[in-house]
Amino acid sequence: MQRSQLVRPAAMFWGLTVFMPVGVPYLAFFLLLVALFAAGGWRERAVRLRSNPLWWPVIAYVVWTLVVLAFGPHYPQTPSNLVHGLRIAATLLMALSLTREEALWALRGFLLMALANIVLIATSHAFGFQVPEAWRGVVMPVGNKSISNALLFTVVGATAAVFGLAALSERHRWQAVPAFAITLAVVVIIFFKLDSRTSLLAMLLVIPAACLHQWRRRLGVLSLAMVLGAAVVAAGLWSSPAVQRKFELGVHELEQAQGGAVSEGSWVVRYYMYRDTGRMIIDRPFAGWGIGGWTEQWHLRGPKLLADYNMPHNDFLWMGSQAGIPGALSLLLIILTGIWLAWRRDDLIGRYAFVAQLILLIATNANSALRDAQIGLSLLWVAAIYLRLAQEPGDSWRGLIPRRDALALSGDAPRPRPL
Repeated sequence: MQRSQLVRPAAMFWGLTVFMPVGVPYLAFFLLLVALFAAGGWRERAVRLRSNPLWWPVIAYVVWTLVVLAFGPHYPQTPSNLVHGLRIAATLLMALSLTREEALWALRGFLLMALANIVLIATSHAFGFQVPEAWRGVVMPVGNKSISNALLFTVVGATAAVFGLAALSERHRWQAVPAFAITLAVVVIIFFKLDSRTSLLAMLLVIPAACLHQWRRRLGVLSLAMVLGAAVVAAGLWSSPAVQRKFELGVHELEQAQGGAVSEGSWVVRYYMYRDTGRMIIDRPFAGWGIGGWTEQWHLRGPKLLADYNMPHNDFLWMGSQAGIPGALSLLLIILTGIWLAWRRDDLIGRYAFVAQLILLIATNANSALRDAQIGLSLLWVAAIYLRLAQEPGDSWRGLIPRRDALALSGDAPRPRPL
């Protein structure tokens, strides 16, 4: 294989591994990094990065992190937090440096594995066989990796919904049926299998946002779509006793926390984390408590029952507590720039990136979707690949399923007879 083609399989490998335990995406991260250095073409990639609107927000985030590291206090958690912070920037820069073809290979890997996992979930449910250990986080709640997988499935379901909505406006309306079937399957998976309220909330928010993106210049169609969408949600989800119980539980947990109760309940934990982390930022709003300082402060301020946590379930609060308001704003600027880039492209490709970026924003607010490598090595990578393809002109998803003759011309397979 030519050196210039090393990046394609490395990018695809990362896409294939996003649902797997965190060690495998880490391996994919380093393999792609090595492939990028070995493949050459650095000047072209540097030009691509420097011309990207995300370049300066990422640089501002990295520079401010290093400034706080240099002049702020250090803690036992400083090295790990610094690594995670720089990994966030490296993941973005690697994705944005890819060529269109390399990004397509990464996307192929992600979508192929997502569909394979949907089939795995369906067959394991139907026949009751035990899945391998590496895939337990795909079929049942297993810590943060299941949260990551639920969010990845949400990206797939939102992508299918966007495609289905577009198909309704085209001649081939029948294509909307399998697309919406995938969306429905994803809703069942994230709610009944992986038990993720964050993912369900994201799905409920991004599909109306996709309608807004698609019909922003046709207010009549947009209004009808919103009404129909609200009716479907009310009939299909909010009428479900299971859905009602989960959200009622969340409200009950929040009320308990406000009353002073402490427990491991999801919303109880978030209440105390958000409250106490907000107070950390108020106490040191400019430079924060230093890289790695959140854990130290949490042990001093948070309830003793919850002392084992090492991140506040909100990346903006995490960055704000450690690097002050400028640090939080630099991270927020990265996400908002990605959303703006996707919004301003008003076609199907832009809409794919738009919903992916919104899911990333929601997850970053409700979980440590960037700081936690179990989520950030996968969701951030996929969202960045979607955004990278949205920055290419024309139908950048065209050729997602490669033809055999196209592979032959690229040197990846023997040339077949024309179809």
